[in-house]
Amino acid sequence: MLRKLTKKPHDHLAKILAPEMLLVDQLIRERMVSQNAPRIPDVTAHLVNAGGKKLRPLLTLATAKMCGYEGPFHIHLAATVEFIHTATLLHDDVVDESARRRGRPTANRLWDNKSSILVGDYLFARAFQLMVDTKSLRVLDILSNASATIAEGEVLQLTAAQDTNTTEDIYLQVVRGKTAALFSAAAEVGGVIAKAPQEHINALFEYGDALGIAFQIVDDLLDVIGDTNETGKNIGDDFRERKLTLPFIKAITKADEEEHAFWKKTIEKGNQEEGDLETALELLRKHRAIDGTREDALEWSKKAQDAISRLPQNEIRDLLDGLPAFVVDRVN
Repeated sequence: MLRKLTKKPHDHLAKILAPEMLLVDQLIRERMVSQNAPRIPDVTAHLVNAGGKKLRPLLTLATAKMCGYEGPFHIHLAATVEFIHTATLLHDDVVDESARRRGRPTANRLWDNKSSILVGDYLFARAFQLMVDTKSLRVLDILSNASATIAEGEVLQLTAAQDTNTTEDIYLQVVRGKTAALFSAAAEVGGVIAKAPQEHINALFEYGDALGIAFQIVDDLLDVIGDTNETGKNIGDDFRERKLTLPFIKAITKADEEEHAFWKKTIEKGNQEEGDLETALELLRKHRAIDGTREDALEWSKKAQDAISRLPQNEIRDLLDGLPAFVVDRVN
């Protein structure tokens, strides 16, 4: 059973780490500057300043502090994680042909696809410069592997997202790549930079992995049941973009012949007509796909809590313990 939600653990964590987060924001502003290409800071600032919970850099700051780190390089690593995340968002919005993110027009709509791709590439390069500053080969190994895994997950999604034969196992591979890889790396490097015992570092990796999977499952669920005013996205965007997420995969698994024909027409062939979204949502309800997806999110959240419980108890660990419940609370 998922442990009771600590009241707004993210807000408490952000408050405790506010001085460090200010330094991260300052470093991001410094490193996103380009004297030769002013569009780079313009595009970056549009996304960075759009809000967001900044869970990933907070994870790095929190795990480093929890493990007793007193040096300066957790700031560099948190900025690295945020740069990698921002770069992937810029690339994602081009691949997905998205029009809005965090309630605002996407960078590729305000500028163009070329700018989004190239600025994303620049931010990846900046991220690697920040990693090198730590002079830790192990940190470089973890974050470079995470970057490669993210790209691999995105490519896998290109083929899996519109294939009605995609299974939950393949979906999990995609999610581990495109989302959980950065969560787990963000948590793991905090322990590594603090020279924590290996068993604690392993627990941090498992925590980030499970939290990232829960986070993505919830995000996919919000696409079909969320409040547009809160999510900044339209209901059914994934369906319109022909992107098979977990709720749809669960419904397709239980589909009869007529329903299979509907999914092939709308997802594989992209032949969508007025009323198809409503039909898709009705099929999700019919096959309890929404409830089943919510149950999976709760299960992964429990795995995250089990992992973090293996670290010594302190205030930050208790807040990290509450984060998984905070994530899934959005769909309960």
